[in-house]
Amino acid sequence: MASRHTSYTEGMSVVRNIAAIAKGMSITFGEMLQPTQVENYPDGKGPMRGAKFEQRFRGGHVLQRDENGLEKCVACFLCAAACPANCIFIEAAENTEETRISSSERYAKVYNIDYNRCIFCGYCVEACPTDAITHGHGFELASLNATNLVMRKEDMLLPVSAIAAAK
Repeated sequence: MASRHTSYTEGMSVVRNIAAIAKGMSITFGEMLQPTQVENYPDGKGPMRGAKFEQRFRGGHVLQRDENGLEKCVACFLCAAACPANCIFIEAAENTEETRISSSERYAKVYNIDYNRCIFCGYCVEACPTDAITHGHGFELASLNATNLVMRKEDMLLPVSAIAAAK
């Protein structure tokens, strides 16, 4: 019957593991005793004081208006067809002479984007022939309630006052 021998290296590996845990815990407890540093978001440090956006940043979607204040979306469904996540839902309606929503024959009566599914790929922006949908600078889209992440046309539509300010 062979006797079981513990080697010297097996005992050292246990000692090394205990030493590594002790070192990690000392760093953790040392940080716990330090005062908390708070940055005043979004007006924090730096020369720009706030958020700086790159040119190709893809934030929340914005439905654009033309220079007359009419909606650019003509409900062609190309953005919904190009979306790989299938998160865009559109219902089209016909314009009338009394009620003019867009400059075309049709307009998007319902335009919803489900941000629970959206991957911000930008295919909808590229597919739009009228440049009606663009990516804005909105990045604070987090919510604890999933139903708040379904953006409706009213949430994304550029206000008429922004058109007047741009002129």
